[in-house]
Formats: sequence, structure tokens, C-alpha cells
Amino acid sequence: MSETPTAESVLPPAPGAEDHLALDFVNSAIALPGGQFIDLLGTPAATNRWLTERGLAPADAGVQEMCATQLRSLREHVRALFSARVAGLPVLPTALSAVNDALSKAPTAALLYWDEKNGPYRATPCPTNEILDRALATLAANTADLLTGPDAERLTGCGSPPCNRFLLRHGRRHWCSTRCGDRARAARAYARRTQPAPG
Repeated sequence: MSETPTAESVLPPAPGAEDHLALDFVNSAIALPGGQFIDLLGTPAATNRWLTERGLAPADAGVQEMCATQLRSLREHVRALFSARVAGLPVLPTALSAVNDALSKAPTAALLYWDEKNGPYRATPCPTNEILDRALATLAANTADLLTGPDAERLTGCGSPPCNRFLLRHGRRHWCSTRCGDRARAARAYARRTQPAPG
């Protein structure tokens, strides 16, 4: 049996995903032709690997199913926000609440600590049980930054069904990868060839 697929083995990162973690996050659920679906957060181990590869958790974080479920839930809310932004529609209040809730999970202020030997110092706490909260907060903050920043105007969905990935449009390009662009062009060419001749 082959190893669990990674994003890179399926499709290259969508344009903009290198600059916006939120794009990479929302695109971790990939719809492929033929009804195939790959979820890079589908299991606790896969979720731990995804977080580790992006510097959001140590390799030995021991992500449990409950944590993976929380991340998948946030991903669907981010997808709803992106879809609303692209379509110019009102956003679902639950999606907005979920992102704001995730934003509030990470402490922003360095707390005061006292070391017996060296005296007082400030540090931001991050016990292991807060790894998920920090990851959720980081992903939510990146989502908010993307949706309120200059790149929001370029956010679009891949124009090659059944692909469900988002990207930042460059020029006229509306595909997340060469593979999707080739599939869309082939579908258009096929449609032209199979149209009945005007009578």
C-alpha cells in the first residue's frame, strides 16, 4: 500500500499558497476528477504531519482525533468565508464566529513569570495542550489578513471542476495548477467538437 498522499504528490501548491497559510490550509481538502477526494487532515497522524511541515506543531505533538476534527471544522468555515468573498455574497455568521473564536485562542500578551534565581521575566506561555489553540489562532489570523489585505481582490476558486481549491489570480489565470488548466482547456475543446453544426 502506498504512503498517504501529500499535497505535493497530488497537485503543486496553488498560486498564493506559499504566501498565505490560509490558502494552503483551505486547500488541504482536494477534490479530484473521478470523484476522488484527498483530505490532508483526514487522520490525526496526517494532521500532525501537515501542522509540523508548516511549523505549527512539533513532530511529536501527538495530535488526537478531537484536534484534527477542530482543524477540519475551522477549514470548512474558512472555505465558507473564501466562497462568500469570491462570490460577493454575505458571509455566514457561524463562519465568522468560528474564525474570531480561533483568533481569540492564543494569548497575545507575554505573561509575567518569576524565576527563583534570576527574578522576574515575561514570556508567552505555550504548554503542549495549547499547540492546537496556537495553530487555530495562526490559521485564523492568516485568514483574516488575507481577507482584509490587498490580495483579497485576487482570491478566486479554481475554474476547473471538480477542483475545489482556491488561489490568488495572476492575470487571466483561473486555475490552481497546470493539470487543472489542461483539463479545462481539454473540456472546452471537446465541447466545441461535439456541438451540433448550425442548421
